[in-house]
Amino acid sequence: MHYLRRLERVFLVSVFLSMVVLFSLNVLAREVGGTFASQLAWVDEAVRLMNIFLVFGALGLALERGRHVGIDTLREALPRAARNTIRKIVDAVGCLFCVYMTYLAYQLVVFVLNTGQTSPTLDLPMGWVYMAPVIGFGLLGFRYFLSFLSIIDRFGPDENDDENPSVEGTRS
Repeated sequence: MHYLRRLERVFLVSVFLSMVVLFSLNVLAREVGGTFASQLAWVDEAVRLMNIFLVFGALGLALERGRHVGIDTLREALPRAARNTIRKIVDAVGCLFCVYMTYLAYQLVVFVLNTGQTSPTLDLPMGWVYMAPVIGFGLLGFRYFLSFLSIIDRFGPDENDDENPSVEGTRS
């Protein structure tokens, strides 16, 4: 899990920094103007597509760190046994939902690739854009599965597991 987390973080930071650099370059080109700005018309589309991968790529990490939106007042007021049962049900339903969404997203990838659609300025096959939900829901479902098996504790305290070896056993 340590390597997966690190790979996800490197991917997310790289995509985000690339978006910042590209968008800043695009703004600068528009300020300078001229034909140089029209040569960078692809940047807007590239940043939008990168944002899609950024959002879906962060789903698994957000769940593992307990960053997803949830109403926990009632759940936390329940006795420990009932609370743990509800958590397992939520993990199981979440995992099944993610598996189904991954399947649907994959079917969409295949369908759109077969249509031959390409992005207007990047000339990228649009089916590859739909890989973001396949990857994102796949990683999210994997985290729900690990939480269901109690391999990770997504309800635990918010600690940085890479710098705190005491948490490594509970979140790896």
